[in-house]
Amino acid sequence: MKPNDSLVRLKEFQVNEKRRQLQQLQTMIAEFERMSKELEHQIGLEESRSGISDPNHFAYPTFAKAARQRADNLLVSIRDLKTQQDAAELALEEALAERAKAAALEGRDTAMRARA
Repeated sequence: MKPNDSLVRLKEFQVNEKRRQLQQLQTMIAEFERMSKELEHQIGLEESRSGISDPNHFAYPTFAKAARQRADNLLVSIRDLKTQQDAAELALEEALAERAKAAALEGRDTAMRARA
């Protein structure tokens, strides 16, 4: 096995790993957004059932208050995950560029060996 061939395979593995990480982040974001929407729906139902929609009201439903806190926590998590997603997209672009360089290097070496 040629050294550049193993380098290309290593870079391909790194690209696939970056893609997998990015996909995981996207899946988590989608799941958290779904959970947040479901909580918002439940909050709306609880508020309409109780007739109180002001979270500062003394008789505001405890369930709605807790669900609102969970929804807020999910939104913070989503924001953090989106930051991680941006970093993962950048890392993927860099890995793709490195793989392209390794492939070009392998192609050049193969062409040089063919001439010799």
